[in-house]
Amino acid sequence: MYDRMAGAGLGDDGRGDDPTVKELERVSATLLGKEAAVFLPSGTMSNHVAILSHSCFRGEVIGEASSHIFRSEMGGLSLLAGLYPRPLPGRAGAMDVDELEAWLRPPSLTSHALGTAVVCMETTNSVGGAVLSLDHMRDVCTKSWQAGAPVHLDGARLFNAAIALGVPASAIAAFADSATFCLSKGLSAPVGSVLAGSRLFIERARGFRKMFGGNLRQAGLLAACGLVALEECIERLAEDHINARRLADGLHRIDPHLVSPADVATNMVLVNVGRSAADAEQWTKVLSDYGVLTAPVSTDRLRFVVHRHVDVSSIERVLTVFAEIYLTRPATLFAL
Repeated sequence: MYDRMAGAGLGDDGRGDDPTVKELERVSATLLGKEAAVFLPSGTMSNHVAILSHSCFRGEVIGEASSHIFRSEMGGLSLLAGLYPRPLPGRAGAMDVDELEAWLRPPSLTSHALGTAVVCMETTNSVGGAVLSLDHMRDVCTKSWQAGAPVHLDGARLFNAAIALGVPASAIAAFADSATFCLSKGLSAPVGSVLAGSRLFIERARGFRKMFGGNLRQAGLLAACGLVALEECIERLAEDHINARRLADGLHRIDPHLVSPADVATNMVLVNVGRSAADAEQWTKVLSDYGVLTAPVSTDRLRFVVHRHVDVSSIERVLTVFAEIYLTRPATLFAL
């Protein structure tokens, strides 16, 4: 990536004339089967820009309750877009389709109800790495389109989902009017996200990107890394999935209550520490002292994310550290 940055052709992307950014956008649109794409600094900005570009009125944004737009984007869809969140119950990131059908409204304000502005799906799920089935996505988009609602796909780890399903990314993105993916997660680029859709949609998106301060100047330096990520890092995501399953299998051997390996679909492992002497926040701090970085997703669950820098020896070390802490569980170890 450093080498590609050093030789990248540069221009002013805010004015649309950075050749390396244009190439990244062209390649990304092709991979997702869309007409056009736009490069943005982050996945959160991509989602905000997409939702605003789809919605032309104050209505509801429908999605599964654990999705990133509801959990981790600081209420931007309400504060920035003036839209109302409608989180629906679901399982493993897949919203209840009957609930969706019950809440879908025509895209207009009536005397007694808000209309549906956008329906959002997420794959893989940002909490546990679950993958939406294509049948589920088809059901969601069919019902949404019949109601006149556009569909946005938060595909931050879209290529992980594609590897898990054994299909091209375009087969997943086909069930949404717009789709975004992050270059800076499993694909290993330092910065950036790409939003794809129709040419008209992307033209609107560029306007909202500028409104949010997302226009960059010599962005080709970053886009060059993104091109390397797409050329060299998609297929290797399968290694992360294998290592995540290896981690899950090892934790299951320590205590079957910690994790069910069957629940591990991609590169994330959720670990239930509820039977231990500490909560997830305490576990995070203690593991950090051992050089193991994780994050709490609830009071009793940790999320481990496997990536390019986590190999088999890393997994074995994590299992050794975890077993030492979990099986001894001295109370003083978890003192805050």
